[in-house]
Amino acid sequence: MKRILTTLSFCTLVYSVNAQAINRIKLDSLFNTLASNNMDMGSIAISKHGKVIYQRAFGNAVMSPSDTVKATGNTEYRLGSITKMFTATLIFQLIEAHKLSLTGRLSSYFPNLPNADHITISNLLYHRSGLADFTKNTDFDRWSDKPQTHEQLLERIAKQKPDFEPNAAADYNNSNYLLLGYIIENICKKPYKEVLSERIIKTLSLSKTYYGETLPDIKKEAISYKYMNNQWHRDKAVWLDNFSGCGAIISTPADMLKFMEALFTGKLISKSSLSQMQTFVDDYGMGMFGFDFDTHKGFGHNGKTEGFASSLTYYPADGLAIAYCTNAEVYHKANVLNGVLSICFNKPYTIPTFKPIELKNNELDVYIGTYTAKVPAIQVAVKKAGNHLQSETHGQVIDLIALGNNEFFSKAFGFFFDFDLAGKKMIIKDVEANYVLDKQ
Repeated sequence: MKRILTTLSFCTLVYSVNAQAINRIKLDSLFNTLASNNMDMGSIAISKHGKVIYQRAFGNAVMSPSDTVKATGNTEYRLGSITKMFTATLIFQLIEAHKLSLTGRLSSYFPNLPNADHITISNLLYHRSGLADFTKNTDFDRWSDKPQTHEQLLERIAKQKPDFEPNAAADYNNSNYLLLGYIIENICKKPYKEVLSERIIKTLSLSKTYYGETLPDIKKEAISYKYMNNQWHRDKAVWLDNFSGCGAIISTPADMLKFMEALFTGKLISKSSLSQMQTFVDDYGMGMFGFDFDTHKGFGHNGKTEGFASSLTYYPADGLAIAYCTNAEVYHKANVLNGVLSICFNKPYTIPTFKPIELKNNELDVYIGTYTAKVPAIQVAVKKAGNHLQSETHGQVIDLIALGNNEFFSKAFGFFFDFDLAGKKMIIKDVEANYVLDKQ
């Protein structure tokens, strides 16, 4: 009897620990707050040892005068550069099949590209080729939403001077994984999308994952939006087939978790190949980056493409995978995921309220001044306007709302302004980047 009671107590304890492993109420509160304040729209899924333990969609997948579609767990998002992790996986599958090697040369496939004789498959995976990025300095905005041939895109790489000599440095570059996608096609004698489908999508039964080719299909995909003048505006979309192995995949957070779990449990590549992907040189892995949180070691990749932002991470020691996609971002994805990880790992975390606070007129004086940055060249004047602050640059005046200690927000444009009074700096944050300006 005592043994039975002890066993029951143990089972109850295990259930209790598992039940408390993730604070669903706090996660719901975070996403409710983001949605109600127009800070983000999107979808998230979290798994533990292969089992989905939390899933949430918030906001809208589509917003138009004639049609509004709520986001659901089945809403499909453009993943952007998370595609690179799929591409790296395919490359290692071909290496294991002895159809390719890390020391193989780019010249075997594209001899006319700069330094092709000295660029290896490993260099491409590690972003160490030095080749120019085909999405930069090539009138990207003029052609990104129109179909381009392989030859046109290769010519854009070939025409530009390399950024550095092969293997001399590491610099994140879309050309590397575009070329890896083309190399996969060369070896397999079929389009990248077919190889992706055969080797990963069908193998894992990813019913909501596919290679995107054209402009968005409003009946299937989420549409991306940007926040401007106090409302959401549809963002420009790119022609996905132009990005092949560096950014053409569409998926859902739930499918993304299946891929990540399979990658880290030997269902797609060997343990040895995964170890190589996780080996970092100058903070770059092969198709993945480090995403450590506190004492928890993590791996994964982020993605971004015209209004979409995504993240896919895995914490092996914890068996924890997190997939997050947004099609309308104001509060930066990194801040959202910091909150998610804090909640998952039971770390102290206060959910932001985005509610204005009142500062006395004289409390605003410490922020007044001119702030500048050299790269990119920015000059911002901060001044008082009654009982609040305003910023002005190039004649554009923006009202700043006080949110907390040295933190301000532009509701109309979705900019955050953080002031470092001791360091005499102002940090402007938007969904693209952080800009650090010095007070003059």
